Formats: sequence, structure tokens, C-alpha cells
Amino acid sequence: MKYHARMHNIDGQLDVQMKVGENTNALPMLTKSNGFGSWISGGEILFLAIATCYCNDIFREAKKMDIIVDSVDVEVDGDFMGAGQPAMNVECRIKVTAQASEEEIHKLVAHTDAIAEIPMSLRQGTPVTLTEVVAIES
Repeated sequence: MKYHARMHNIDGQLDVQMKVGENTNALPMLTKSNGFGSWISGGEILFLAIATCYCNDIFREAKKMDIIVDSVDVEVDGDFMGAGQPAMNVECRIKVTAQASEEEIHKLVAHTDAIAEIPMSLRQGTPVTLTEVVAIES
């Protein structure tokens, strides 16, 4: 399935759009106080993407395993040491409350960790390719 994200910042306004297949979503996001750029960093969004992936995938995989999950709490921590440096020491903590034994919940989380797409993409070093730059003199 094709994914797409777009962030457009103009005149102190930020428009964030995402698309998965034919489904489009908007995400309200504030600009920095000067109006340029987002108030939230890419690192924060990256860590949120990891947490979101684990949360969504635990519910998805639990359904396949006939486990009823009551709640999922995911925390992601890590470090960015400076401009141009990749994230380091990324750690996740997951708390799952479900109508299953502790052993079944651990198996669910281990299985999810093995197939969760965002952590897997990071672990495997998915390339990101800049394919186009349009420069417009104003």
C-alpha cells in the first residue's frame, strides 16, 4: 500500500496531510513562534511513529491471536546528539493489559516486535532518497 506525507509551511501556517492508499488525513500542527517550521521536531515525530506502530500493531496482531487487549501504553526514549547525527540509544517500553495470560501477552509483544514495520524499517536501515528539489527565487 502506498503511503504519502506532505508538510507545507507558508505565511505562518502549517498544513500537514497524510495519505494511505485512498484514505487522506490531516494533522493539526502549530508552527514555531516565528511562523517558520513546526513546533514539534522530526525526532519527536520519529519516536511517536515508533510508539504508534507498536500500539496499532499490538491491537492488530492480538485480534489474529484471539486476544482481547484492554490497553496498550508505549514509551520511546532516545538521544539526538546534534545536527546531522542519527538517533542513538532508542529504547521502547510497552505495557499491555489484556484478557490473556502473562505468557500469551509476552508472546504477542515479541511477535509484534518482530514484524512491526517502523522499528523494522529503522533496524534494516531503509534508504531515504531525495529525488527532486524545486528552487524558486522570490
